[in-house]
Amino acid sequence: MAVIVKYVVERNGVERMTFTSKKEADAYDKMLDMAESLEQMLTKVDVPLSEQQVESLALEIAKQKDDFLAVLKGAKPPTNQTGSKKEKPATQENVAKLKEA
Repeated sequence: MAVIVKYVVERNGVERMTFTSKKEADAYDKMLDMAESLEQMLTKVDVPLSEQQVESLALEIAKQKDDFLAVLKGAKPPTNQTGSKKEKPATQENVAKLKEA
């Protein structure tokens, strides 16, 4: 029998993702915190966006925060269309998506 340690990131009572390392789970949780803060900022902008658009935009900005920070500091945007080439905190081989309740 094997013992497997899993780290589950939970938001508002809903399990969002499960990870095999605490470091990756913490990084994902921090990214969700950032997205939540961005949502609050985006609801105040003078651009008509639906609630779903605000949520999606905030999550994408949080996922690509390094690229956005570089652009805000005056750097040119990355040339690839999918964002940064840096390794993301969650990788397919050690993350299992969970259904939302």
